[in-house]
Amino acid sequence: MRPVIDRSAVDEARYEKHGGFPKVSPARVGANFGPFVAAMRTLQDLAVSVDADDEVYAEALARAQQLIELLEPYRAPEQQGPAGRAVELPGRGSLLLLPWRVAEAGPNGIQMSGEFRRFHLGGNGAAHGGVLPLLFDDLLGMIVHYAGRPISRTAYLHVNYRQITPLETPLTVRGRVDRIEGRKTFITAELVDEQDIVLADCEGLMVQLLPWQP
Repeated sequence: MRPVIDRSAVDEARYEKHGGFPKVSPARVGANFGPFVAAMRTLQDLAVSVDADDEVYAEALARAQQLIELLEPYRAPEQQGPAGRAVELPGRGSLLLLPWRVAEAGPNGIQMSGEFRRFHLGGNGAAHGGVLPLLFDDLLGMIVHYAGRPISRTAYLHVNYRQITPLETPLTVRGRVDRIEGRKTFITAELVDEQDIVLADCEGLMVQLLPWQP
């Protein structure tokens, strides 16, 4: 299903006028970039889960070094490489971000769906507690954007862990602006399972950048 996107509150003209944060333009990628990122995610899963003979690791190391040698000449600066700017891909094509997809986005909030992979394992089948703030923080940034608020950075993010968050299980994260006080945008969000049971929730504060702030 295609996401339901409402950009009515987004003012692109003023995006460059708040703080020193550069305007991030979407990247146009070829047909192979998405599958490449997906393959790298699977490699991450395998890197933390395989139990192989040392000979296998030696061969994997050699192949990894070949891949490094292939890609190293194309290392690009921030805002030039497509990772993080491929907006049509899960996690915007960034291995750092969780590969979740936006289902709905607009001035009233954002909803994304996805699951935590083996790479995100904390222990005993549960997602590592540290990846939940990453998911929420990425969500907060998008909420501020679609709510038409100025460029902002996270001032605080408080996460409540209500239940164990399972791996490889379809989940939903959703959030919205709670209130606005001058430069401050207060946001609430929650992570739920398919039965709408809250696994974690958060309160976040995003603060508008001043002209000299990066």
